[in-house]
Amino acid sequence: MSETVGRVRGAAGHDLLTLELFRSIAATGSIAHAATLHDLVPSAVSKRMADLEALVGVTLLNRHRRGVELTPAGQDLLRHAERLRDAVERMEAEMGAHATGRRGAIRVAANSSSISQFLPEDLAEFVLRYPDIHIRLSEMTSIEVIEAVRTGRADLGIFSGLTEAPGLTLMPYRRDTLVVVMPAGHPLATRAALRLDDIVGEPFVALQTGSSIQAFLDRRAEDLGTRIRTQVAVQSFDGVRRMVQARLGVAVLPFGAVEPYLDAARLAMVPLDEPWATRELLLAVRDREVISPQTAALIATLQGQPA
Repeated sequence: MSETVGRVRGAAGHDLLTLELFRSIAATGSIAHAATLHDLVPSAVSKRMADLEALVGVTLLNRHRRGVELTPAGQDLLRHAERLRDAVERMEAEMGAHATGRRGAIRVAANSSSISQFLPEDLAEFVLRYPDIHIRLSEMTSIEVIEAVRTGRADLGIFSGLTEAPGLTLMPYRRDTLVVVMPAGHPLATRAALRLDDIVGEPFVALQTGSSIQAFLDRRAEDLGTRIRTQVAVQSFDGVRRMVQARLGVAVLPFGAVEPYLDAARLAMVPLDEPWATRELLLAVRDREVISPQTAALIATLQGQPA
């Protein structure tokens, strides 16, 4: 046991400079030349080699008047030193990739609107630019997104501008437009546009509690002195579309979450004529001055900046 511990302690005692000096001595056949290459005095290099031999417990260099040559043990150590140098260079290259933002991972929290409309294509472009950066994407409500960024569980948040986010650094991402979706053949489907008071009396397919869209609609209905009649509430845009298709009510969704499904799902879509129907989707970080290079690169891609 004590012999094993001694070997482990000896291996831990090697330092990279000493091994680099040893490699230079092997290449030049001279302690003096190696010392010059590393801007050291020969006596300091000679002392390091003596310490190295004492550490490994075997002679590594045969010294003579014309210089030095490696012993068989020295040849073996040189092979290990070369492999170690290669490993260190790979380590430095990988750490440099992390430091410059070319490698790593980013935790992104995003609301359903961004995920269903814009984010897939934007992330695909980002992955093409930075194939060694991994995206850990979580779908959340806008309120949950803000909390995830605030508590450090997400590096970047994407959420609806209808939700307030005090204390965070906000940046523009995209704009989307809210529309009214209903079953094909619904009496309101022939209208050129609808206002909230045109549909507030209809049975609604609502989004889950915490949805920024639903919370905003509830507040606007209260401003009109009424309440939205929720027939059924679901957690996803897909669930809303399926419930509307089953004629359980009308709904308000982003344009991009409805338009691709109109024909296949037998749905109708009518513009929502309200000043708040066009809304901002925002990016959020805790402090833009201290974000990682990886996060900065993703923000640049999401905002359409060149690579």
